[in-house]
Order: sequence, then C-alpha cells, then structure tokens
Amino acid sequence: MRTEIRLIFMTVAAIINFGDMAFSQTNVADFYRGKTVRVLIGFGPGGSSSFYGEILARYMGRHMPGNPTVITQHMPGAGGLTVANYVNSRSPRDGTEFAITSRNAVFEPLLGNKNANFDALKFNWIGNANIENSICISWHTAPVQQTKDLLTREYIGGGTGSDSLEVSMPKVLNQILGTKMKVITGYPSSVDILLAMEKGEVQGFCGIGWTYIKLRKADWLASHKINILFQMALNKHPDLPDVPLAQDLAGKPEDRALIDFLLTPQDMGRPFFTPPEVPPERVAALRDAFAKTLEDPDFMREADKAGIEVQFTSGEDVHKLLERIHKSPPQLIERAISVLR
Repeated sequence: MRTEIRLIFMTVAAIINFGDMAFSQTNVADFYRGKTVRVLIGFGPGGSSSFYGEILARYMGRHMPGNPTVITQHMPGAGGLTVANYVNSRSPRDGTEFAITSRNAVFEPLLGNKNANFDALKFNWIGNANIENSICISWHTAPVQQTKDLLTREYIGGGTGSDSLEVSMPKVLNQILGTKMKVITGYPSSVDILLAMEKGEVQGFCGIGWTYIKLRKADWLASHKINILFQMALNKHPDLPDVPLAQDLAGKPEDRALIDFLLTPQDMGRPFFTPPEVPPERVAALRDAFAKTLEDPDFMREADKAGIEVQFTSGEDVHKLLERIHKSPPQLIERAISVLR
C-alpha cells in the first residue's frame, strides 16, 4: 500500500513538472514572438567576431521559441571592453540583447583593470563558437623575419584596445624575454590592422587568428607576404606543427606557467553572453537556440564560405572555465597583473 501511494505521488509530481515545463516554454515563446533580439558585436565590421555574430544572427531566430527577428549592432571600443561594460550596466535584463566580446576582455576584472566594470562570473554565458589559435605575424618587408629576430630588432605591431591579446602578449614577452615589441593601438578591428600592415603603418599583427589568415588571406601565404613568428594557444594548431607556441619561447617553468595562464581565454575564442538577471528560462532558450544554430547546415555552409571555424562550447562549460581561472593561485594572478601594467 505504501509503495502504491509513493508511485501515485511520483506520477502526480511528474505530471505537474511536465506541465510547468510546457507552461514555461509557452511563456518564453509568447515573450519572444514579434520581438527583435539584438546581437552586440564588440568590434568593427569585417573582422572575425563580426562574422561569427552576423552569421549567427541570420539563423538563430529560426531556433528560438517564438521565432523573433535577430539583428546585429557593432559596438567597437577598448578591445571589447566597451560592449562588456555596456551589457553589464545598460543592456535590458529581459533576454532581448546579448553580445560577443574579446575573450581577453572577459578576464580584465580579474587582472585588476579598473576600466572593466563588470564581473564575468555574473554574466549568463550563452556559449562559445570557437577555440582560437592566434598567431604573431610580420610583413615580408619588416625587419623581424624570424622568431629569433624579436630579441634583437624592433617589432611594431597594430592593436585594437590596450587590453587585447595583440597588446598584452608583446608586453609579457618584452618583460620575460627581453623582446623589443611595440604596439600602436586604436584600430577598430583586425581588418584595419591588416590593412595598416599592408600600407606600412605597422610591421605586423601579433594576435590574428590562424584560420582567418589561412582561409581569407591564402594569397599572402602562397606569395610569402607574411612570416609566422609564433602561435598563441594552449596547443599547437595541426596546420602549424613547426611553429613554436609562445610558451616554447619561455626558458623558465614559472614563465611558461604565466603564459599558459594568460592564454587560457583562447579556449573560449568567441564567447556570447547576456547581462546578469535575465530570467533563467530565457537564458535556457538562448543557450538551446545557440547550440542548435551551430549545428544548422545552413549556418555551417555560410561559416565555411566565410572562412570561420566552429567548435561549440556550452554556456555552462564557459562558466566552469571562468570559475577555474578565477581560482588560480593568487601569486600567479599577481604576477600577471604586475607584468601587464
């Protein structure tokens, strides 16, 4: 008798739970129906972040409850910090706005940047679209032609904001290896930096994605217009087995550990997020739609055509990565702050 009563209660609970889920999904669909959802892109048009955001926007609405219209808006500035600060302080908390920013910008509060006015752990992470392998390149006429030249010759690169990878990694290498790297900042996007390199305004770009170069600048590779000096990732790209990682340039274990720590964001190459306080059922809907979009054959065909790689990471796993990096040894974080100042 007791077993039968327990089964009845379990059945009733399951029916209630199913009903709650169905009601929640209906509410989410009702909310999004007829709405416009904005994807904020933290860089100017034409760069990799722009491609990810724009292609995502073209297909994500079909996978969202209520099928809202999804549009993009570029919000460049400070290497991705401008859009992150905006989302934290001004973006509506209703799930009608989400953003993509620099993977490095996300870590700036941890590194003591007073211009980063947000807590990355409080954002709702929708997901990540790419694991990034960045490279440091020089133009074929630049004084620096090989990796070893960085120790004896001046290298002048281009950068977006002061906290972007193409700015922070030269700072680190100057400090721990004695390289002679300088970076001119203020370019709105990677496209502008590459154009400046062609014009001779700068000699290189120490933070462009390998996939971008391989698929969109294949002619540069074929005609030897650029030199690949080193990679910036936790692991080498299969295409570049003979190009050293930045970590390989470090002679001391503690220096290698520092570079590893600073390159952890590469595993969340194209992160999308909403502000805090968005209703959890809408966050869940955005995460589900994001995952389905990245599997959409039409999305994948356009991504291939645009020359961008897609490797999905769930929003939950992005949050776990952030939690792990925030638990790094205090002395390692303090050293990173010291080197980057």
